[in-house]
Amino acid sequence: MLIYEYLPHELARLGVIVRAAGLDRRQVAAQVRLAQERAGRARVGPAEPHHLSELSIAELRCVQWERIAPVMGREQVAMYARSLDSRAVRCEEQRLQRLMADVAEAERSGVTAPEISRHRVCRIGAWAVAGRSRPGVPGPVVHLMAASAEAAAKRVWAVHGKDGGLYRRTGCRIASVEQVLPEFGELF
Repeated sequence: MLIYEYLPHELARLGVIVRAAGLDRRQVAAQVRLAQERAGRARVGPAEPHHLSELSIAELRCVQWERIAPVMGREQVAMYARSLDSRAVRCEEQRLQRLMADVAEAERSGVTAPEISRHRVCRIGAWAVAGRSRPGVPGPVVHLMAASAEAAAKRVWAVHGKDGGLYRRTGCRIASVEQVLPEFGELF
């Protein structure tokens, strides 16, 4: 049984917390503005076929930046530190409890041994195939969790590349696969 070490909302939250470490109030305020701008751009972007989308990721990050800014004021700290953020500490404890509960449930079910996986969220972009639709026009974007970029491409093609699938209907092929959570360079 596959168990995710981090769920997408946990990856987004932790990515912001890691990035905020050591930033002062001015720098955090700048990050809040950038996150709000990104969420605004995502709101006017094309809709995606799944719940996990550019919009949901941008909003998750924005909520975290907007939460961190007042924490620094309340705690009267010059620089953000995860250890001083009681909500961040509590969320990590809840993630570990979820993980332990998922492992215990998998062991009780006895179906398969629990497999803890550190999947990442990938963005798969598509482009129109020449002669099938308007060439050069971006196709649908799909976000999903996978162990690697290659696994994400295989999984999205298995779902959306079949007859009647999103890619067949729109005349598109996978053009790019990019890891978006955690962002490149973020290590947890």
